[in-house]
Amino acid sequence: MAGLTGGGRGRQGHAAVPTHRGCRPSVSGWVDSHCHAQFASRGADEAIARARAAGVSWVVCVGTDLASSEAAVQLASRCDDVYATVGLHPHDAARLDDEWAALTELARLPRVVAVGETGFDLHYEHSPRAQQEVAFRRQIQLAHDLDRALVIHSREAWDDTFRVLREEGVPAATVFHCFTGGPSEAALALGLGACISFSGIVSFPNAAEVRAGAAIVPADRLLVETDSPYLAPVPHRGRENEPAYLPAVGAALAAARAEPEATVAAATAATAARVFRAIRGSSSR
Repeated sequence: MAGLTGGGRGRQGHAAVPTHRGCRPSVSGWVDSHCHAQFASRGADEAIARARAAGVSWVVCVGTDLASSEAAVQLASRCDDVYATVGLHPHDAARLDDEWAALTELARLPRVVAVGETGFDLHYEHSPRAQQEVAFRRQIQLAHDLDRALVIHSREAWDDTFRVLREEGVPAATVFHCFTGGPSEAALALGLGACISFSGIVSFPNAAEVRAGAAIVPADRLLVETDSPYLAPVPHRGRENEPAYLPAVGAALAAARAEPEATVAAATAATAARVFRAIRGSSSR
């Protein structure tokens, strides 16, 4: 999670809106592996409807604290093409003791496919590094305990992130979201068995290292995301990002890999289905 145009963060609530049903997830189109649709300024359900119209098959709506995790779960309960994660962002790690019990109960719900986003953010360090580490370790263990995927946020913290993962044990399904490293960091993440997800940053003119990292990720470890409402891709820079812009991110990722867009769409959708185990029919309810 990053700012609307690359820095900061914010939260928006959403009012009750009509339920959207009948759009079952499919691996035939793009899958947004990481968005914050619950923060959409024009409404979460409307953002999901626009994503459907843009060819996005399903999305993972990511929690960053208790309130946003609850909103993600509520959205997933209304929309068959939305799954949720539950977690505490490193910015909010200082709230761990206050929110942990409720987060752990929420994470057990069937529409929740992952724990996180969690990890380190040493660019802003809104919570002290030591508290970020405690929250990260706790959420790694929760992912192990519940057999959920783990979604990692790592900003200017590669050494700390890799150290804690090695000490705690890497969950079988682990995702480095909004990857900002290059080939060397990608190789280290892949060496731990993790998957790597690329956001609109891959489309930025100054992101040559990120594109070089994208080029070395095996297809079965590759994911794509919007991280909306943050980090709108080219050609949507300066706007509030949304899952409907995922095809633009996918096009930039395909260009970085010198592959057809359809190939990348199919590969990332298959990876998402495996990692999040989201194509489960009635058993996911």
